[in-house]
Amino acid sequence: MTFKLKLSLFLLMLFTLNIIAQDKVKQPLLDSFTGTIAATNNGISLVPTFSLGDPAALLELKMTKGRFSFEPDMRFALEGKPWSFLFWFRYKAIKKEKLNLRVGVHPALNFRDKTLTVNNVQETFIESRRYLAGEVAPSYKLSSKTSVGMYYLYSKGFDQGLKNGHFLNANANFSNLTIVKDWFLNITALAYYLNLDAKDGFYTAEYITLEKKNFPLALQTILNHKLNSNIKSESLLWNVSLIYSF
Repeated sequence: MTFKLKLSLFLLMLFTLNIIAQDKVKQPLLDSFTGTIAATNNGISLVPTFSLGDPAALLELKMTKGRFSFEPDMRFALEGKPWSFLFWFRYKAIKKEKLNLRVGVHPALNFRDKTLTVNNVQETFIESRRYLAGEVAPSYKLSSKTSVGMYYLYSKGFDQGLKNGHFLNANANFSNLTIVKDWFLNITALAYYLNLDAKDGFYTAEYITLEKKNFPLALQTILNHKLNSNIKSESLLWNVSLIYSF
């Protein structure tokens, strides 16, 4: 093999490696990074039976790579006290034109104020309680604007308080319902069963969101109704939230 041929092959190899390296550099770490920031008059939890009972700020992030996503969900009282932190790890097990199945797990921290007497003086501390939860969420698309699904969430508590929680719902979702030009509604209606250790109950809830096309702000209200339950909860729980999406 002549020197010129060897040199040509060497240069070709360097050129090929350079192209491969450039492709690897250009390839993003994540497929997408999105999130929402919301302010509400009453922080309502993932299970809408419960609320903070005070104004709250909510931060939700979503980092996606392929079928996997990491979705922190952090909630605070407006004065800055933490309320709950959830760190979702989710996977789209089935992703088809009509049928979808999502599974996920999350460790969580729930915070509450606790008053203790120290040296005959009452002091208030923030106590955290640890949970681990898993979810299964199948859904079926009926049309471009309508889908139905089910959702099951199991949570395990490791500290004083709730030890085992079961949340099961059937839901219907209606999206992009045009009101006037560029303004539309997204509506999710669900009927659910909640079991917390030895107590249980049946509820319904609605999530109604008003959005404008290509506009980052949205207005949402949540309405939760108690049907039959021995869990301490309000007959009607509601809130209104202003949501910024990015």
